Amino acid sequence: MPTALEDVVELARRRGFFWPAYEPYGGAAGLYVLGNLGVRLSAKIAQLWREYFVTPFNFVELDTPNLVPAPVLEASGHVSNFRDPMAECSSCHRKYRADHLLADAGSKLGEGSSLEEMEKELNSLKVKCPECKASQWTVRPFLTMFDTKLGPYADVTAFLRPETAQGTFVEFKRILEVERERMPLGVAQIGRGFRNEISPRQGIIRLRELRMMELEVFLDPEKPECQYLDRADEKTTLRILTEKARVGGVTEPEEVSLKEALESETIKLEWLGFLMLQSKKFMLALGVPPPSIMFLEKLKEERAHYSTQTFDLEVNLNELGWVEVAGLAYRTDFDLKSHTMKTGVDFSVSVQLPAPIKRKVRRWFIDIEKLKKAYPVEWRSMMKEYGSIKEREGEPPSSLAGVSVEPSLFTIKETEESVNVRKFIPHVVEPAFGVERLMLASLLYAYTTKEDRTVLRLPVEIAPQDVAVFPLISKEPMIKTAIEIAEELRKAGLAVFYDESGTIGRRYARSDEVGIPFAVTVDGQTEQDGTVTLRDRDSWTQVRVSRIQLGKEILNRKTA
Repeated sequence: MPTALEDVVELARRRGFFWPAYEPYGGAAGLYVLGNLGVRLSAKIAQLWREYFVTPFNFVELDTPNLVPAPVLEASGHVSNFRDPMAECSSCHRKYRADHLLADAGSKLGEGSSLEEMEKELNSLKVKCPECKASQWTVRPFLTMFDTKLGPYADVTAFLRPETAQGTFVEFKRILEVERERMPLGVAQIGRGFRNEISPRQGIIRLRELRMMELEVFLDPEKPECQYLDRADEKTTLRILTEKARVGGVTEPEEVSLKEALESETIKLEWLGFLMLQSKKFMLALGVPPPSIMFLEKLKEERAHYSTQTFDLEVNLNELGWVEVAGLAYRTDFDLKSHTMKTGVDFSVSVQLPAPIKRKVRRWFIDIEKLKKAYPVEWRSMMKEYGSIKEREGEPPSSLAGVSVEPSLFTIKETEESVNVRKFIPHVVEPAFGVERLMLASLLYAYTTKEDRTVLRLPVEIAPQDVAVFPLISKEPMIKTAIEIAEELRKAGLAVFYDESGTIGRRYARSDEVGIPFAVTVDGQTEQDGTVTLRDRDSWTQVRVSRIQLGKEILNRKTA
């Protein structure tokens, strides 16, 4: 079990990992600053994530804008569905998440309950307002996206993105072209997401601005097999609390192999199972032990509107309990199909068939005369967009040139054709991680004490700094030699911290406290034989190493 949260948060603030933003102005809930060590830790976690989810599979990386035009998020369903239940105190009018108030009061109502059920439960339990202690509530939906305007025109609405995924989906056609239509295709994004939380709490657990790492794996629904499944060790297990078990009142997860989970259809798709396994390995690499990792399957009423099956990757964070650090969702073709219907752009993939086949084709056409009557001002711009749509198969779009179109304006014709290609809209599997939550989990499990000292046993792959360099005594020529060695190690690609202030014991303690795996000390013997002391953070053992071999020795220890 990790140490107390308050100890880690205090260390993070004092040593510059993270702290609340805008403190001179009284702070701003849900906003945090990453200091120097936090920036380094965040970057190391992101790089490690790439090594588990991107690089080994030749997936690609993307960077799309934080601002999203409103029609994009209307098509994706976020404008309609990205809402939280907001409880307002009838006395002081302070606002809180209704489900959080109920959870704190011991209610068993889940997050998928209706607003009416939550309001009734809050009032029947006489849940007290944290501010004024009154117990009368009203509950209504609250859109948790930040809205703004693009340019000087009041009617051009946009949102700060709640996820990076929609940028990937909208750009899918261009990405597919660049990648020569290879499938399956993974597209990763690391960037910021924005959630207008009603009442942020629990420090960096629930933020209004967060760093996200998301991967969209696009696959052929007729060929859903994961070609990397043979990399999975049959002995590796997953701790899963299934939807069925939760409905039956079970609270403890079952440990099963990935093979068993797929054969029993506990996990509905090979790709989803493989990414769950990669997620577990990733968490182990961050220093979280197996008993503290669990996959919780979301109930139907808890799942996002786009999901057929979702597992929350949860980590036990001491007094915070089990906290979601990632969501893994099987999104099917919901997003690409939604953007096809909204824009009329064909997001399908074409695959050459070995031989032509007969198939029924459903095509749509617009009645121009009806369009002129219905939209006497906009019809020309609507026809211009209509003319740009080359493929008019399937369902007609819900809008043209940003104008909603009544279905009655379209004519549908079905014909039988001989075709030599198969077209499909790809299905999508997505693991999405929150960086700040991963940072907190890593810090909590790394925080230890030894002989009344704090030792942050971060895995060497994510330690913000690789090595500390100290002169034993703050005098020449030791200082000059230590500075030279620090520069040599930087040139070798290592992140180096140099310190000559205080006793050597105090400097060791400071480097241990921020998780630096190795410390190099220049002493009197260095000038005699060219060796230095190399100290290990976790064991405190020391060995003499040649200055010439020092960089190589540290790099070898990092990868051991």
